[in-house]
Amino acid sequence: MQPRRRLYQRHPRLAQRREAGGGRYHEKVPFKHPILIQGGMGIGVSDWNLARTVSALGHLGVVSGTAIDTVMVRRLQTGDEGGHVRRALAAFPVAGVAERILDRYFAEDRPTDSAFKKHPMPGLKPSNNATDLLVAANFVEVYLAKEGHSNPVGINYLEKIQAPTLPGIYGAMLARVDYVLMGAGIPRAIPGVLDRLSEGMPVELKLDVAGRPDGEVLRFDPARYTDGALPPAPRPFFLAIVASHVLATMFARLEARVDGFIVESPTAGGHNAPPRGKLHLSERGEPIYGEKDEPDLGAIAELGLPFWLAGMRAEPESLADALGLGAQGIQVGTAFAFCDESGFRQDLKQRVIEMSREGTAAVFTDPVASPTGFPFKIVELPGTLSDPAIYEARDRICDLGYLRSAFSRDGGTVGWRCPAERVDDFVDKGGDPEALIGRKCLCNALMANIGLGQVRPDGRTEMPLLTAGDDVADVARFARAGTPSYTAADVISYLLPG
Repeated sequence: MQPRRRLYQRHPRLAQRREAGGGRYHEKVPFKHPILIQGGMGIGVSDWNLARTVSALGHLGVVSGTAIDTVMVRRLQTGDEGGHVRRALAAFPVAGVAERILDRYFAEDRPTDSAFKKHPMPGLKPSNNATDLLVAANFVEVYLAKEGHSNPVGINYLEKIQAPTLPGIYGAMLARVDYVLMGAGIPRAIPGVLDRLSEGMPVELKLDVAGRPDGEVLRFDPARYTDGALPPAPRPFFLAIVASHVLATMFARLEARVDGFIVESPTAGGHNAPPRGKLHLSERGEPIYGEKDEPDLGAIAELGLPFWLAGMRAEPESLADALGLGAQGIQVGTAFAFCDESGFRQDLKQRVIEMSREGTAAVFTDPVASPTGFPFKIVELPGTLSDPAIYEARDRICDLGYLRSAFSRDGGTVGWRCPAERVDDFVDKGGDPEALIGRKCLCNALMANIGLGQVRPDGRTEMPLLTAGDDVADVARFARAGTPSYTAADVISYLLPG
């Protein structure tokens, strides 16, 4: 007897849910994957508004799940303009959660020069409040992205950010997310997690802990969280973001189903995979990539799973080339990041577009900026943390904690540290002082990118730090002559003329 059939016999309620729209797979249902995928960018850049726009136009809009709980509570504290968060929370299927969140965080008249209220940082055993925020925030972002159309929507996560992953994915699945995309690590456990969550079963995920080879275990039980109610949570497609055919082959051999790959080159924005072998830097101090870092697309095509190419692909010719190489299509991030519908502050978008017109827009692939240790692309924009003087002037506060790493304390407990935090704090926790050099607090900076930067006691607001792919140099090509901006529809019309 098949394991899945035994599972349904042991749990009749799961069989009922499967008939009602839950269940593990999109079984025997013809499905056409999209040609164009909008990238899941940064914190709140690929927000629900951008994803909804792209999906409504017939392509795959993708929201970012990174730090989405902070994004939600800060939207609520700035009055929730348009009532969008509250509208989505009203549809949240777990009783009492929306009311608790609104009681704690909604504010109609918060002074703009006051600090945002703090909320729990990610941890090994999150509080009930922290879990509510993670599940509900992911639900809200997907729910809003799916409003007003019937096309698929995806959500993007970073494997390196482990603590929020399980409740976050469950929240997205409650909103019937269609695709989960994940990179910045090797998320081999996620396909199985999606299987079990769709069946209402408890899930586990290994938490990497320095000094403890076996790590720790993160746990989430949807039946316990919903008090046994278990709303439908259909299993989404899973796309692994990879930089090599070796990694794609490993995913294809997993027991749990992997549905395809985003094959990302080092020209893509955000976090890049490090070069294979010993790290060598250019004269500018950027990682040097070589032939070993070129994925074998033929080998990937032979795996028989759909794949999309990402990284400077926002040209009609690049789409044609990708299709000719056997790809399903392309993923485009930077072009959408600076369109009207994205979450970037409008003033920042317009400055970058103007720099592109002038031929001065550029990115620096910083090998040390990210606390994760992955190379991270930074837009060289005056007045942001890309300016060394502004970076040096910032107090090294770590109060969001998404990029912290776990370590084993004396006595066996788990502690958390971040190489972008205060020097004394990091060293006191056993961190290597060398790891502090050049590290930037991406959590706070990326929140500032979308107009939700924290206000500090001295009255200063956190400064932004933009990330984009190499294609930022030419984003002005999407804007019509004489205009300072462009729309997501302009990008799509450019890529798919006619």
